[in-house]
Amino acid sequence: MSAVDLEEARRVAVAAAEEAGELLRDRAGGALGVRAKDADGDVVTDLDDAADTLICARLRAAYPGHGVWAEESGCSDGADADWTWVVDPLDGTNNLAIGLTAYAVGIGLCERGAARVAVVHDVLARRTWSAVHGRGARDGARPLRRAGGHAGVLADWIQGHAVRPDDPTAAAVRVTLAAASRRVLALWAPLLSWSMLARGDLDALIGYRAGMTELHTGALLATEAGIEVCDWTGAPFDNRLATPATTRDFIAAPAALIPRLVDLITHARRIEKDLAALTPPRP
Repeated sequence: MSAVDLEEARRVAVAAAEEAGELLRDRAGGALGVRAKDADGDVVTDLDDAADTLICARLRAAYPGHGVWAEESGCSDGADADWTWVVDPLDGTNNLAIGLTAYAVGIGLCERGAARVAVVHDVLARRTWSAVHGRGARDGARPLRRAGGHAGVLADWIQGHAVRPDDPTAAAVRVTLAAASRRVLALWAPLLSWSMLARGDLDALIGYRAGMTELHTGALLATEAGIEVCDWTGAPFDNRLATPATTRDFIAAPAALIPRLVDLITHARRIEKDLAALTPPRP
C-alpha cells in the first residue's frame, strides 16, 4: 500500500470540488437534459455527467493508482486497491431539476473502505467544508467551530431513493420524530445536511437506508466536527464502503442527544405495524 499525504489529498479534492461547482453555476441557468436514472424516481442531468467527468479526471491525474467510485460513471479499480475516491458530483439533482437552489458537490477518500478525507462544496453559497480523519474539520481555510444547539431538536430526515413512499418503517420514524422535534427537514441533498450538522445549524440527522456516495463523506465531516454517529440501537455505525443499504440506518447528533433519539426510534418501531395497517394499498 502506498502512503498518501492526506492534507495534499484534501487540497486536490477541494480544488476539484470547487472547479466542479463553478461548472455547475455556469451551466445551471441553461436548458437541463434531465432523464430517469432508475425505476425509483431518481433523475440525472447532463450537469451530473459533466461534473462527474471533470472531478474524476482531476482525481485520476493526481492519483492514477487509486480506485474511483463515482455516482454517475460507476467504479474503476486502481493498481493500489487500498485507496478509493468516492464522488457525488451533484448531490441534490432532483432539487436542481425542479428549480430548488439546494445542491452540493461531495468528494471523499477511503482507505480500505474507511473514510479518511471529506470535502463538501455548497455550489450556490460558494462555501467549502472539509475534514481529514483525526485532524478536525475546516470551514474553508479555518477550523470549523460547531455552534450550540437549538431550543428543541431541529433534525433532518435522510432516506435512500429506493425507499418506497408507503414504507412503514420510514413512516413510523418520521411521524415519531416530527412529534418530538421542533422541526424535521428533508432537504434531499444529504451532503448539505451533513455540513449543516457539522456547523451546528442542525441538531441531528436520522438516516434510513441512506445512499452510499454521500454517506462516507458527510459522516467524516460531521464526526471530525464533534458529532457522534451510531446505528438505530445506539451501537457503533459501520461506515465502510460497500455496506448494504439495509444496514445504512443511522443517528448522527451530539453525544448528549443520542440516547433520546435512540428511544424515539425504538418507540417508532413499536408502532410500525399499527401504522402499516392504516396505510391503504398502492394502486
